[in-house]
Amino acid sequence: SLQVNPQRNLWSTMVGIITFPYAVVTNHLLPFSCIRNNTTVNFYKTRPQHQQQQQQQHYYCQCTVDSNSVTNAVTTTTSDDMFSVNTDSYDSSFDYLGQSTKGDLNLKYEVNGQVDVARKGPIEEVAKLQALEAEGLLNGLGIQDPSSSRHSPRGIFCTRTLNLRSISAIGYDMDYTLMHYNVMAWEGRAYDYCMENLKKVGFPVDGLAFDPDLVIRGLVIDKENGNLVKADRFGYVKRAMHGTKLLSTRAVSEIYGRELVDLRKESRWEFLNTLFSVSEAVAYMQAVGKALFRAHVEGQLKSEIMSKPELFVEPDPELPLALLDQKEAGKKLLLITNSDYIYTDKMMRHSFNRFLPNDMNWRDLFDMVIVSARKPEFFQMSHPLYEVVTSEGLMRPCFKARPGGLYSGGSAQMVENSLGIHGDEILYVGDHIYTDVSVSKVHLRWRTALICRELEEEYNALIHSREHRAMLVDLIKQKEVVGDLFNQLRLALQRRNMGRPAQTMAATHMDDKELTESVQKLLIVMQRLDEKIAPMLEEDGEHFNKRWGYLSRAGLWDKSHLMRQIEKYADIYTSRVSNFLHYTPFMYFRSQEQVFALHQTFLD
Repeated sequence: SLQVNPQRNLWSTMVGIITFPYAVVTNHLLPFSCIRNNTTVNFYKTRPQHQQQQQQQHYYCQCTVDSNSVTNAVTTTTSDDMFSVNTDSYDSSFDYLGQSTKGDLNLKYEVNGQVDVARKGPIEEVAKLQALEAEGLLNGLGIQDPSSSRHSPRGIFCTRTLNLRSISAIGYDMDYTLMHYNVMAWEGRAYDYCMENLKKVGFPVDGLAFDPDLVIRGLVIDKENGNLVKADRFGYVKRAMHGTKLLSTRAVSEIYGRELVDLRKESRWEFLNTLFSVSEAVAYMQAVGKALFRAHVEGQLKSEIMSKPELFVEPDPELPLALLDQKEAGKKLLLITNSDYIYTDKMMRHSFNRFLPNDMNWRDLFDMVIVSARKPEFFQMSHPLYEVVTSEGLMRPCFKARPGGLYSGGSAQMVENSLGIHGDEILYVGDHIYTDVSVSKVHLRWRTALICRELEEEYNALIHSREHRAMLVDLIKQKEVVGDLFNQLRLALQRRNMGRPAQTMAATHMDDKELTESVQKLLIVMQRLDEKIAPMLEEDGEHFNKRWGYLSRAGLWDKSHLMRQIEKYADIYTSRVSNFLHYTPFMYFRSQEQVFALHQTFLD
């Protein structure tokens, strides 16, 4: 049957409705297979935007299926028939948070009567009901509640909103990113090699031992004064150590009271970006110089690790599965590492192959592998590109990278050109704030993720110290209240002593003895509060590190310099790559509200 419908909108006119007892509909806009029984097809004719273009008219249809036909329809259609995915960056729009809608899932058609419940009623109530229903479904299937991952040591934390669906390619660093080394084993042996090298050239290193608690990531070496310092987000030094001895607050103030840590002055300051810095920093603070880099270059340590990887690498069975989910979701996976091919292949085979299904190997996961990448220069300039052509690592010159290839050197721009993907369509994941995260963001505008394994210990330490911190904050608030009262009485006493009226007539005529006694009592109370607060403040953070406190904080309230670097350059950060497994490749990460001093007034 055909009937004319006069309904119009701005750019199209409905010209007819046809009901078919049986229909096979094929259309470039709505491609799906057989729909049986009563199928209604609404035909539209587009209206041109300009009269001179009237000859360019197109017909399209919009289909719905009667609810009585659902049973038969399900047997003949698949989820691929019902849904479509935005795959083209140029055809995608942007949502209200400014994120690309590329990768979003859309309905091609709806089954009448089955999804009407989602369209009826106040959306606030519908959203809650549907969320409860979906949560019950997941629980029944034994699938972990997504919210539980966010509030755990293995959460992924967001500093800048990131729609993972819109990411076309994900690049990974290898060392301390795709694989985590046992710090005591790896850095301990690196330290041993360093000591051996130093001893050969005459340094008195006997009796020195590796102490991983001596330093933490995010500290800064002051090469001018030979100190190790911890700075806040503004660059003010909060703690400092000379040799293996922490300096007093007075000493810190005398040395650094008039200067800030400025990481741009590389001749003066060296930032400990990664766990690779631990052994070197320990050696430095034990006043034995810096020869560790030679140990890495000479291959002493890596040769030992390749011979016994099980002693140095901590296995993570979830890691290959997280990457497999991303690949199957359409992401192009890249491995970009500074390690050479022989080492990379050995370590990746050890860490990945045994956990992959269906006889897959680690190479099957990646659309492109770059070894000996020479980061950070890889992100900044172009180096000669070589293709690795044999399992022994033999190479030949190459002028163009191709998907599926294994290469040495090259540049990030070559990767972009090869894949046809650029800028914020690529997410790069690494453990080094500068080499991996900062440079790729600043020079290429890639999205970035930082891997920081210590976050798990930091999270647990923060949980463990909640009661202590609550008591400390309560004492400080008491001090603030008493201090404000004390200051007003002190001002009244000062004005009277100077022969001026106090703040009020009553304060001006108040008995001198009463006013003085009140000031004295409050002063004693503040002094006693200080005596209790000071040691508690020193203890704050010792659950993470007794010398330096928390990784993310500098003092009670402020962020550490490390945390400032993370927030500035990493869109998201987490403790390990396998944490992506619990978030799915379709996660929409939203940054949290930033509370300013002005806003805090309304929250207290």
